[in-house]
Amino acid sequence: MPLADRSWFRLTWPLAVAAVGIAVGFALSVGLDGYFVFLAVSAVTAAIAILGLGVVTGSAGMIALCQLTFAAIGAWIVAGLSYIQAPGGFVLWLLVGGLGAGFAGVLVGLPALRLRGVNLAVVTLGFAAAADVTFVQIQFPGSADGTPVDRPSMFQSDRSYFFFTIIVLALCALLVFWLQRGRWGASWKAVAFSERGTASVGQSVAGAKLTAFAVSAALGGISGGLIAGQVQLPFASSFTPLQSLALYVLAIMSGAYLIDMAIFGGFLWVLVPELLKRWGVPQDWAFVVFGILGVQALTSGTNLGQGLRNLWYRRQRTAPPPIVDVADVAPSGPQITTTTVATLDPAEATGGPVLVVEGLTVQFGALKALDDVSLEVPAGSIMGLIGPNGAGKSTFVDAISGFLPRHGGRVLVAGQDLAGMSPTRRARHGLRRTFQQDRVPPSLTVGAYVRFVARRRVDREDVEKTLAFFGCPPAATRLASVDIGTRRLVEVAANVLARPKLLVLDEPAAGLSHEEHLALAMRIRELPERFGISVVIIEHDLDLVRSVCPRLTVLDFGRVLASGPQAEVLENPAVIKAYMGETELL
Repeated sequence: MPLADRSWFRLTWPLAVAAVGIAVGFALSVGLDGYFVFLAVSAVTAAIAILGLGVVTGSAGMIALCQLTFAAIGAWIVAGLSYIQAPGGFVLWLLVGGLGAGFAGVLVGLPALRLRGVNLAVVTLGFAAAADVTFVQIQFPGSADGTPVDRPSMFQSDRSYFFFTIIVLALCALLVFWLQRGRWGASWKAVAFSERGTASVGQSVAGAKLTAFAVSAALGGISGGLIAGQVQLPFASSFTPLQSLALYVLAIMSGAYLIDMAIFGGFLWVLVPELLKRWGVPQDWAFVVFGILGVQALTSGTNLGQGLRNLWYRRQRTAPPPIVDVADVAPSGPQITTTTVATLDPAEATGGPVLVVEGLTVQFGALKALDDVSLEVPAGSIMGLIGPNGAGKSTFVDAISGFLPRHGGRVLVAGQDLAGMSPTRRARHGLRRTFQQDRVPPSLTVGAYVRFVARRRVDREDVEKTLAFFGCPPAATRLASVDIGTRRLVEVAANVLARPKLLVLDEPAAGLSHEEHLALAMRIRELPERFGISVVIIEHDLDLVRSVCPRLTVLDFGRVLASGPQAEVLENPAVIKAYMGETELL
């Protein structure tokens, strides 16, 4: 399919699906009888609330046990605006209710900047309990004197109101769909997988968490506003903490970060209690059923939606791409072998040094992990940072990239002192790094991850060329379907596309085969000339270091043991002594 046709298809197919859903909703509004119309509205409102949980819990990986509290806020605002007959009508009141709940979501999300896991769950559940008591005491506007909430003028009947809720559900689903595929959605998935990895590419971790809470709460508020229009006399008993807890479990079980599964979860929210009622079982046992399903999902590690997706992707999965001949991708470079020695003269680089480290000292109690480390990386150069295990290499990278802010000395990138800068600001200033551990979120596609890390507008051709240059899978490939070594290549390619001033590669060849080592070496050699990037490599594979790095700096016990041209450093007796017995490096 031509590129223009594919872009048009990606834009229009969600609209077509939404239109089909609205058409089906209209048919149901005509065909269902009164009781089932009421149940259908309940299913739709639950689906919208679960969509919100899919954002904060399914995508961003945070526990939020107060979704129906946000719904209560939305319902209270809608009921209040209706009671005072505020201008604008129900649709505007619904939007205001969503915004009010979204603001509350930001306030509740603030603890998530420091808390996670069970601690965050306790905070959100405590908020739900406190809000429940508050709503019981103050009551909903109009409930005392029986003043009902006004529905939209065109949707006064139960059948037409059900159709209205279908339209709102379709719009909410489209909003979540586009947010999930945009930068916000990528940041939610990235922060769920690795906060350090998210910060290292210039994305605010706090911003990702708060936007997730805001969007989730706003959807909860819209759901509550629709409930207010459905029952017309809302009460606090419709928004209890126990129901929020059950909704959370249902979202986990169904895989609510998938839009269709969120809608299916709303269907289950109504179906299970209704079946229990018809079988003569008290409807409260539905919470037990949801709990059992949730425990199964948590213990197995696979929810219903992901299980279905795994079956589909297993059918669609293709063989991994073949190793591309280096000469086909970078014909201007020499053929690399394990005995080839890098000969690039850093003196040929123009401009001042891109990285200056002066007296860098990091101390943990009585232990000095780094002791007065100073070095420079010329612009347009490749420098290798090596040393025995425990020499301080990882501490050095964490310190200059902002993950160890308390240190002595100075770090300058392109002449800018980085003192006081967070990892996010340092990445935006042009200092990028990769990690020894896997920090690439598997829930994204290769293309979505690359665009997220690049933090700039990149066209499809640039993405495909860069991926091909590093021998990565196509942009449409799901990262969950590739191995760790390939994800490391994708991580390097994505950071290269960001066009940083300095790229620190922390053991980039880990997990790669010998042939892939050689191909990666060739590509790294091309980075300064092809992309204008200076590179620092931390690597245990000495063949890779020899073939790529004209200059080396050796750390030992946190101090600079030697620094200079590769041949001089490797022949230094002190360096040879430091590596004595380190057979993986010699």
